[in-house]
Amino acid sequence: MKFFKLFFILIFVCSATNTIAQNNIQNLEKAFNNLLADEQAKHAITSLCVLDANTGKTLFAKNEEIGLATASTLKTITAATAFSILGKDFQFQTTLAYSGNITSDGTLKGNLIIIGSGDPTLGSWRYQNKENTVLMQWIAAIKSAGIKKIEGAIIGDDRIFGTQTTPEGWVWQDIGNYYGAGTSGLAWRENQFDIHLKPGSDTTDDVKVIKTVPETPYIQIVNELKTGSSGSGDRSYAFLPPYSNVAYLRGSWGIGIAKSGISVALPDPAFDCAYRLQDTLKRLGITTNQQATTARLMDLNHQAIPAITQKISTISSPTLGEMTYWFLKKSINLYGETLLKTIAVKSGKAGTTAKGAETEINYWAAKGIDKSALNIIDGSGLSPGDRITTSAMASILFRIQKESWFPDFYKALPDYNGMKIKSGTINDVSAFAGYHIDPAGNKYVIVININNYSSSGINRKLFKVLDTLK
Repeated sequence: MKFFKLFFILIFVCSATNTIAQNNIQNLEKAFNNLLADEQAKHAITSLCVLDANTGKTLFAKNEEIGLATASTLKTITAATAFSILGKDFQFQTTLAYSGNITSDGTLKGNLIIIGSGDPTLGSWRYQNKENTVLMQWIAAIKSAGIKKIEGAIIGDDRIFGTQTTPEGWVWQDIGNYYGAGTSGLAWRENQFDIHLKPGSDTTDDVKVIKTVPETPYIQIVNELKTGSSGSGDRSYAFLPPYSNVAYLRGSWGIGIAKSGISVALPDPAFDCAYRLQDTLKRLGITTNQQATTARLMDLNHQAIPAITQKISTISSPTLGEMTYWFLKKSINLYGETLLKTIAVKSGKAGTTAKGAETEINYWAAKGIDKSALNIIDGSGLSPGDRITTSAMASILFRIQKESWFPDFYKALPDYNGMKIKSGTINDVSAFAGYHIDPAGNKYVIVININNYSSSGINRKLFKVLDTLK
């Protein structure tokens, strides 16, 4: 008797759960159709794909086979590929070495060489290996090696990723700003520095550049910023191409703005890294008789990197699992571009964006994802030229749930609108991708994307669609 009672209770619970799920999907379809009819979506392409996260069954889909610009939701695919190819415990290694020899009086007749592997966290304030911590570790290694004077240069070896720092297709207005920082074989401080600003008292006054942090005397700043009206906020952009030493500041900086300034992309992170070490050594009385340089600059001057005599320090990055937490939570574009290139290197290819994208596409094609649904140009989604279908992205998100590293991936997803989803926003593009579990325990894979919408406030309307699954 007890058996039959329990049996009927289970049937009732399952039936109730299925009914809730069915009602959710019916309400979802209605809400999505309302979105399609909205004036903001009149000239847009809107796509939605919702899967049963347990079975992979499509519960609702519309325009799911149309390739759309993804914005930062592409980071979910980049992270999943990196976990798959590199492993969650993967770490970058940065090595300090010297060439030549050290004389009995402590003179290094040779060069200090910082050999980069692309670590995007070196000198980052987010981890233990902060800027000062790294510099002090290198100083300790230099002193331990008995070096008191350097007759040579400090060289930043940035060769592993070549000389193209930013992907093709990135927008000129983005490049130069912190979120548009390109990769480097020797990254440093997340490849950015700060410019402190002070607006005028009214809109006829100029904005003053107070200082750069850290100091960058090798960069000339041309300030064309105008004082914005009270409440207008930060509408400033830095135009600073890779490897340039002239930065143009354009736009406006509002009266009463709370923050102190803007963050700008380092034009040559490897040089800045070598420069900081040289400057620190100088303040400690260890001089060099040549200017800091990089492998790229030496190549331009037809000089070869000298052979290594001795490695004296190696710094390991946080694990991929730790990096992914910040990559997805804070949507750091630099991490995506670095991981894409590292995927290529790990696969035995050149460390370029194109080879990384090729490796990523081929990896998922081998798992059954249609290649033509994955038009990938970069690793972060900052390029408006990326085109991926919501169906392909949802399929990848479904498949990775079985992987041993999935808990690290899931934990890294932002908590957004009461869901575990990654957001993505670039010009007239808004998207969300991730997972949701409703009160009845039904678990969904969700990807929603709208391209070419008009006006602002579209996210509230996208959430109105997604809220039907709650």
